[in-house]
Amino acid sequence: MAAFTLAHLSDPHLPPLPAPRLFDLAGKRAFGYMNWTRNRHKFHRRSVLDQLVADIQAQAPDHIAITGDLVNLALEAEFAPARAWLESVGAADRVTVIPGNHDTYVRVTRHRFAEAFGNYLSSDVARSGGSLFPLVRRRGPLVLIGVSSAVPTPPLMATGRLGPSQLEALDRVLAALAGEPAFRVLLIHHPLRSNSRVKRLTDSFELLALLRQYGVELILHGHDHVHSTIWIDGPKGAIPAIGVPSASALAHGRYPAAAYNMFEVEGEGAAWRCTQTVRGIDDSSRVQQLQTMRLL
Repeated sequence: MAAFTLAHLSDPHLPPLPAPRLFDLAGKRAFGYMNWTRNRHKFHRRSVLDQLVADIQAQAPDHIAITGDLVNLALEAEFAPARAWLESVGAADRVTVIPGNHDTYVRVTRHRFAEAFGNYLSSDVARSGGSLFPLVRRRGPLVLIGVSSAVPTPPLMATGRLGPSQLEALDRVLAALAGEPAFRVLLIHHPLRSNSRVKRLTDSFELLALLRQYGVELILHGHDHVHSTIWIDGPKGAIPAIGVPSASALAHGRYPAAAYNMFEVEGEGAAWRCTQTVRGIDDSSRVQQLQTMRLL
C-alpha cells in the first residue's frame, strides 16, 4: 500500500480581527478584545499563516486536518473571511476541520462554526441524535474521528468539554472501528492532559478511559500553541498524542513560531508505520524542515 500523507495545523487565529461593533464587546469578548489589541495582534500575522499554508500545499499532502481556533472572538464578521481562507487551503473533501474554544467563544454565535464550515465537517457515517460530533471521515487507510471540545466558558477560562452524549457516541464509533484494519486518527482541540486549571479538558478522564479500551493509532490537537508529544495508554500499547504551535504565530516568550506536522502512514492492520515531519518558520523567517521522527 502506498504511503498516505496527512498534514496537521491548528490555531490559525485568523488575523486581522475585524473591527467590532460596540455592542459586540460585552462580557467575555471585552476581555478577549483587550487581550488582542494589547498583546495577541503583535504575534499572530496573516503573512506567517499564508507562508505556512503555501508550504503545505507545496508538499501536496493527501489530506489536511485543522484542529480549531480559526477565529478569535467568534464575531459575526469573522466567519466569512475564515470561510474564504479555509477554501483557499483546500476543498472540503481534502480538508477536515473541528472547532476550538475561540470558535465557540460566546453562546450567541456558538452555532456559526457549523453553519460557516458545514461541508468541512461532513461525516461518512450516520450521526446519532442529530449531533455533528463525532464525525468520521475515511480517507485512504485513515479514519479521521473528529470530536468537539469547544464550549463557551466564562471570562478568563478556556477549558474544554466533550459531555456525556458525545462520549457515548464516541464509544459507539470506536467500538465499531475496533476490528477494522484502519489507521484511526482522533482530532480534538484540547490536549488530553494539562496542568492548567483554566485550559484543561474537564472530562479527559472519561476520554482516556475510552482510549484505553478501544485505542486509536494517533491523536492530534492544538490549543496550547507549542510543540508537544505525550503518550496515552491504549489496549495494545502507547498512543502518540501530538500538539502543534499556532499556524500564524511569530516566536514570542515560550511560544515557538508557526509550524505544522506532516504524517506519512503506510502499512496495514497491526503493521502500521507512521513518520512525523515537523515543518515550520525558522530563524531566517522561512519554512524549513525542522525534525523527522518515527512514531510507529
